[in-house]
Amino acid sequence: MTKPKLALVVAMSDNGVIGKDNTLPWRLRSDMKLFKDITQGKPILMGSNTWDSLPKKPLPGRLNLILSRDLKFEAPGGIICATMFEALDIAKEHATDDGVDEICVIGGANVYAQTLPKADRLYVTHVHATVEGDTHFPAIDPAVWQVVREETFTKAEFDDHDFTLKVYERAK
Repeated sequence: MTKPKLALVVAMSDNGVIGKDNTLPWRLRSDMKLFKDITQGKPILMGSNTWDSLPKKPLPGRLNLILSRDLKFEAPGGIICATMFEALDIAKEHATDDGVDEICVIGGANVYAQTLPKADRLYVTHVHATVEGDTHFPAIDPAVWQVVREETFTKAEFDDHDFTLKVYERAK
């Protein structure tokens, strides 16, 4: 099997916001289903704030890896990693053993910034709204990333906004 790809999974508003006060600044149940479908069965990597923001911990059906330099940080059901190198090493080993082709990074901003230069694929939910927030996703450079799939979703019953899921791959 080939080396698993590193994929970032994120939802961001038209103005690049991904969070406010360690929560999502919208409700998109349809996107949550997409998130589950994308990440199910794969190792997921997140920062400690993202872990803290999860309503249910650990996310079931996935190896939960949490980056934290805090030696006292606790994440029952997850694996705490002190460095990005350690987290990626564990994730690659599990992905290979489980026969999955991706490792998914699910936030937050610092973890995205560290992994974007190494990423092979981006799953970006573009939320069609401008919202206030304190956390942003790094700019997606069109010279580096090309859209390989795009699907638009109209606001459903439990969604605050319309959104578009775009899958980007690193340009060759």
